[in-house]
Amino acid sequence: MALLEISRLSLAFSGLRALSDISFDIAEREIVGLIGPNGAGKSTLINCISGLYRPDAGQIYFAARDLSRCTPHAIAAMGVRRTFQNLQLFQEATVRENVTLGLAYRYQSNVWSELFDVPSARRKRTAASDEATRILADCGLSDVSEAIAAKLPYGTQKSVELARALAGYPQLLLLDEPTAGMNPQESRRVAETVRGLRDREGISVLLIEHDMRVIMSLCDRIIVLDHGEKIAEGSPAEVKRAPAVMRAYLGDERDHA
Repeated sequence: MALLEISRLSLAFSGLRALSDISFDIAEREIVGLIGPNGAGKSTLINCISGLYRPDAGQIYFAARDLSRCTPHAIAAMGVRRTFQNLQLFQEATVRENVTLGLAYRYQSNVWSELFDVPSARRKRTAASDEATRILADCGLSDVSEAIAAKLPYGTQKSVELARALAGYPQLLLLDEPTAGMNPQESRRVAETVRGLRDREGISVLLIEHDMRVIMSLCDRIIVLDHGEKIAEGSPAEVKRAPAVMRAYLGDERDHA
């Protein structure tokens, strides 16, 4: 049974078709790549899944629940977490604080418990701190855990955003260009982290990425969009050979002429 099911999804902005009749699914423990030229509709699709945009037509089901009209908060609470193409960190907070905030819903105490510092509140704070330490280690961020997020390199900040998304214990992780701004070594580490999460935790992943080395080595299956339409779907090897994909990225001989 598919964890995520997208059926005939369409969305337009002021008459401009951003997504047109998109259908696909993602199984449990599957890593799926979402690629295509700039403006193909990739981030728009993730915004629909996470509830930031509401589609004009079609259905989105997560674990058999219809997400099409759910709020972003409700979707996140169901176990769908995401990162953004443009960073959405608390820039003046530390790395640890950013990750711990992602755990707040799981370890929250009521106002009076915090005010009077009762033992149950202290236990929850300790548990949240311990969990943040584990997540930071998994993402290779232990050495910068007390650094202010805004003072870190862009690539490291992208890793912090991934760590915060993981703090929500997702079943489905939506990653929008997680290796942007990273050097090859950092990109490999992110790919290894994502693969390890799938193998250890059973997390499913939908990944937008322009680094083809990451996509081809990490993904079980790839979906290709162009001008809001799905033009190819298959294994990395199948997609790499697809004529429609080559035309979308390179154009055909008539275009070059």
